Amino acid sequence: MNILKKSSTIRNYFEKNGGILPLIPVFVPRRFGAAGHRLRLHPDDYYALGTGRGSIKERWFSSVIAAMNGPEAAPDEGMSYVDMGSENKISLKDFVAELGPELIGEGCFKKHGTWPMYSKFFDYEGPLFHHMHLKFEDAAKVGKLGKPEAYYYPPQYNNYPGTFPHTYFGFTPDTTKEEVRERLADFTGRDTKITELSRAYRIELGTGWYTPPGVVHAPGSYLTYEPQWNSDVNAVFENITDNEIYGDDFLYENVPEEHKGDPDYVIGMMDWEANVDPDYRKTYFRPPVVLADNVDYTEKQVAYGNAYIAAKELTVKPGRSCVITDGTAYGCILTQGYGTIGGHKCSTPSMLRFGQKSEDEFFVGFGAASKGVVITNLSKYEPLVMLKHYPAPEAQ
Repeated sequence: MNILKKSSTIRNYFEKNGGILPLIPVFVPRRFGAAGHRLRLHPDDYYALGTGRGSIKERWFSSVIAAMNGPEAAPDEGMSYVDMGSENKISLKDFVAELGPELIGEGCFKKHGTWPMYSKFFDYEGPLFHHMHLKFEDAAKVGKLGKPEAYYYPPQYNNYPGTFPHTYFGFTPDTTKEEVRERLADFTGRDTKITELSRAYRIELGTGWYTPPGVVHAPGSYLTYEPQWNSDVNAVFENITDNEIYGDDFLYENVPEEHKGDPDYVIGMMDWEANVDPDYRKTYFRPPVVLADNVDYTEKQVAYGNAYIAAKELTVKPGRSCVITDGTAYGCILTQGYGTIGGHKCSTPSMLRFGQKSEDEFFVGFGAASKGVVITNLSKYEPLVMLKHYPAPEAQ
């Protein structure tokens, strides 16, 4: 499609659909860990990209970036595409580039030049390795962005807890840098058991956490909804997790060449005070905050308390309709029920084939969100529930 035709196609589609874009499901494999099988993907499709790529463990939402997923990954793996009908599709990134402030708002576009965040369903059967996402200043040294992220545990997607429904955060307040260095220095020599220095919290469905960059954490085995910044960058501190071995390339993957093999440099990338915060739960635990509760709907803030990312959970009650106004563009994913959103049919899938389209994911442009979106629950008995992800007010 030539540039002029793509431009007119994007603008015509955006106007025709009232500023609301239906998105095509994006499933992402990872070569480590075991799949939790809660993504509502057909059981035969968890190795849809081949066994060498690993099983599918994530579904990405409203993404304009590609996953950092090895040399065999497609250049656009992880990126969202708009469902244009039939076999036609154009990336959300192209929509943002063409429409700019019309789609994501003047402030957001002026500040970032693109949609600056995305979200995902993270679905592992067991615990993930103890790892850290880089702070912005450290990520910039390898040409990347820092990665703050938030967690929320939707009950609708958690029919079972996996093998380890606890998440490690940081280190115990009495841990020293020397103790951490000793473990990292022996990364390839033995099972360092670095989580012996950490602390774990049992996951509570319907709640969440905020994890700033520079804090080590080992997510537990519930499916997690994760709004996060436009980055896929980390340093892995744990060399053996759930009987799976990780080489020190995972530890030094995102450090400058001259610092590879240097555990002191990796420790220097940490936000040490946040890692050993004696009141870690009080500081970073995020119970939902009810914003509205009436005969038609309930809305809760589920990701908040940081300068980067935010999310809400909207529940429209059976047989009811409401107009929801937001001061930001947002991506959304249904977790339960069916109905309409801004005139578009929406429904939560019970099972998807890899590559199949769906009616559960949308991107709502700034104009439509500001004007107010009519959301209707067409079920007489079941609630319609959606999660909405967007940049925090401070990031717009």
